[in-house]
Amino acid sequence: MQLIQENPDLSAYLAADEVIDHHHPRVRETAERLARGVDDSYEYARVAFDFVRDTIAHSQDSGDLRVTWRASDVLERRTGICYAKAHALAALLRAEDIPTALCYQYLGVVHGLVAVRFHGAWHRQDPRGNKPGVDARFSLEGERLAFTPDAASGERDHPVLYAAPHPAVLDALRSAPDRPHLWRALPTVL
Repeated sequence: MQLIQENPDLSAYLAADEVIDHHHPRVRETAERLARGVDDSYEYARVAFDFVRDTIAHSQDSGDLRVTWRASDVLERRTGICYAKAHALAALLRAEDIPTALCYQYLGVVHGLVAVRFHGAWHRQDPRGNKPGVDARFSLEGERLAFTPDAASGERDHPVLYAAPHPAVLDALRSAPDRPHLWRALPTVL
């Protein structure tokens, strides 16, 4: 699949905003801690990916009813659905000057992940969190995502790389008082 930058300006994929708030002290401290002892940006990206995938619980898997959407809140509360975990990973990567995009798959509902730019190309990564049947890994040598869309069921990859969360995703997160409400409001189209 050909990935398409929504914004041709690569600096847009390094920007901080209300959601990907990599200027926030919690994000900065976490990024600095993860960067200690790593040799290069690739190793940092892998360490940050593993941190988000393995230490931030996917709220559906853990039964947590809280809804998080801002990267700093995801890191503080250690919970979030796929979108929130993607926001946290994007913030940690951008904090270390690694261009990071938000991207999506349609799997009956919209699923969120990220793409990182290394060696002149975008590489999708899915920090959703592993569980039985899901084995996502950081890779620049071919995708190791949590899910592969089933085209026969109408599932598909969305090729656009966004610099900021898609408005439909952000609206669903912001308007949900808890995860059960969020589950009923998950976007099905972008």
